[in-house]
Amino acid sequence: MAVDALRPARMAPRDVVRVGAVGLRTRPLRAFLSALGIAIGIGAMVSVVGISSSSRAELDRALAALGTNLLTVSPGTTLTGDQARLPAEAEAMVGRIGPVRSVSAVGRIADAKVYRTGKIPAAQTNGIAAYAARTDLRTAVGARVRSGTWLNAATGGHPATVLGATAAQRLGIGRAGPGVQVLVGGEWFTVVGILAPAELAPELDGAALVGWPVAQARLGFDGHPTTVYTRSEDARVEQVSAVLGATANPEAPNEVEVSRPSDALAARQAAGEAFTGLLLGLGAVALLVGGVGVANTMVISVLERRAEIGLRRSLGATRRQIRGQFLAESLLLSALGGAGGALLGAAVTFGYALSQGWPAVVPAWAVAGGIGATLVIGALAGLYPAIRAARLSPTEALATP
Repeated sequence: MAVDALRPARMAPRDVVRVGAVGLRTRPLRAFLSALGIAIGIGAMVSVVGISSSSRAELDRALAALGTNLLTVSPGTTLTGDQARLPAEAEAMVGRIGPVRSVSAVGRIADAKVYRTGKIPAAQTNGIAAYAARTDLRTAVGARVRSGTWLNAATGGHPATVLGATAAQRLGIGRAGPGVQVLVGGEWFTVVGILAPAELAPELDGAALVGWPVAQARLGFDGHPTTVYTRSEDARVEQVSAVLGATANPEAPNEVEVSRPSDALAARQAAGEAFTGLLLGLGAVALLVGGVGVANTMVISVLERRAEIGLRRSLGATRRQIRGQFLAESLLLSALGGAGGALLGAAVTFGYALSQGWPAVVPAWAVAGGIGATLVIGALAGLYPAIRAARLSPTEALATP
């Protein structure tokens, strides 16, 4: 019993946290300024990562609009120099390629001329071509409807057409509507929509697009696509490009022309690598600044509180308890600064991204990593001051003025 009475009391984790908070409460201004310094460092890291990620998201969006993952398949020429044609099943076969996300097609309708009225001389075609189009074509090529609607399952089987921007201009049609009709292959078609300029598929600008079923039923379309559009996973565009020809026409892959991957894809990958290096470098510097701030604060705290340490030691506090007190204080200070910095960095990111019209992106790993790294650095930075405080003897600490 006598031995047990001499053993120092063990502090529960809750008590360690409460004792560690004493130093912060007794010097609130210094604790606030120290936490603010940490918060600025972590906020700088989070905001740099967030703004860079937002800028990268905007760049990705701009590059995606350039069709970085869009590939096209079209018929080439035969060995005799004649025009080849794709199999009717080419679109379905291309769609079975694993990395292909979407596929669509158009088919040129031979001898189907487009006129505003039946009184236009046959030779004056204005270079407008008629195409059979799949209903998912607009999504595949990223085209926008300027007026009216796009073809759907209902209108695709009826005499309805969507005009490209250039075709509508040449025909003198400014809007789509029930009363607006054009002659396509000698048949009257109602103009249900007009496209905006298609940047990724300029061949559609001068075209009149009709549904695949009605093209076969009324205009003599043979069902063979003339252009197949594919969207693939960005990282596997090169692989898809290598197998597109043999997949679209297994019997004669040499008679297939496949567009080369966009140069914007290489630019997108290079930009991603540059941004990754930038984020890692700036994040490491910001964390280092935060760690130096914590270490500086805790060393000064030990020097200023030697009398308090001596009093606690004389009242029976062990070296372990003194060490735990200062480590807890360091971790609390780091946690407050890290949480505040994460909120500050997120606010700065959202404000800047909104002012630039960018999508606001704050990676969760940056917030969690910033707070976690702050705690680790805080523990390491507070370790030396805590050990130094624990080594002070009661008489030495109390004798220090």
